[in-house]
Amino acid sequence: MSAGSEYTIELRGTVGSRSLRPLIDDFDVDRTSSGITRLVGAISDSAHLHGVVLHLAAMNIEIISINPSHR
Repeated sequence: MSAGSEYTIELRGTVGSRSLRPLIDDFDVDRTSSGITRLVGAISDSAHLHGVVLHLAAMNIEIISINPSHR
């Protein structure tokens, strides 16, 4: 995958690895004690971002926010 822009995607709840399986290679996954799952990784282009959002919606995972990261 090309470098792209880094994004942080916050999800409501502790989302399991099985639901995130297609995304695991592209993102670092952090599950907080407050019940937020955070994905941080490079998004290569708008089609990639739309694909991530479609996968999460298909899995009925609530997206809290999608923001560019500044690591």
